[in-house]
Amino acid sequence: MKQISILGCGWLGLPLAKSLLEKGFSVNGSTTSLEKISILEKTGITPFIVSLSAVEMSAETKISIEQFLNNSELLIVDIPPKLRGDSKENFVGKIQSLIPFIEKSSIEKLIFVSSTSVYADDASTAMGVTELDKPEPNTESGKQLLESEQLVQSNKNFKTTIIRFGGLIGEDRHPIKFLAGRKNIENPEAPINLIHQIDCIGIIKTIIEENCFDEIFNAVTPFHPTRKEYYIQKATELNLSIPEFDESKISIGKTILSDKITSVLNYAFKNKTL
Repeated sequence: MKQISILGCGWLGLPLAKSLLEKGFSVNGSTTSLEKISILEKTGITPFIVSLSAVEMSAETKISIEQFLNNSELLIVDIPPKLRGDSKENFVGKIQSLIPFIEKSSIEKLIFVSSTSVYADDASTAMGVTELDKPEPNTESGKQLLESEQLVQSNKNFKTTIIRFGGLIGEDRHPIKFLAGRKNIENPEAPINLIHQIDCIGIIKTIIEENCFDEIFNAVTPFHPTRKEYYIQKATELNLSIPEFDESKISIGKTILSDKITSVLNYAFKNKTL
């Protein structure tokens, strides 16, 4: 495998592409922003403007998708659903529109970046969730991700591995910056399920190196203090306002177990305490 296409060179896709370039792969990368083309080019990525749509796409967009996939054996799909606020999208429709292009291309393998939101937050998941547990999402994002997972997994034209990441954090991204000083935060006793960008990239690279396809992996750092404990500690460390929690209700949440990452991929998490 010499060339990889990454659909979505954003917060995770761009540093992933850089890491794959360092490993000797050539990388086609997509963006929806003309301004980002030069950034990808300077990095060594071959850039393409790709804006998927759930409705009929223009001839120009179709050509761009075909060229973006051309000569690649592996496609990494890393485009999260945009379902917050008023401008909600049909994410499933976007994936449906992409599949015929994959079928006609040189793509043989696909890594689909999903989320642990496909699992419900309720008492039945309190003991720990594995890949064998039935996903029952209770958010619109989780529902559309699960349906999209099923679309790509059921397609026999390529082999798919699903990665269900927990909350994404990195040097420039941490939820405490949003939660600092807030009041009445719910579910103080629920466990955290986070993963650092370094491990997201490491896991994807290991899947590629081990040629591990037709699989589903939960990908969450095995570190699960309560939300209250963790976010108060982080606020203190970063000298931010301490968040306040609503303890008047029973906390609901889930502990995502990533044992399969260790047992099947033999992957050791690099950032263990977040």
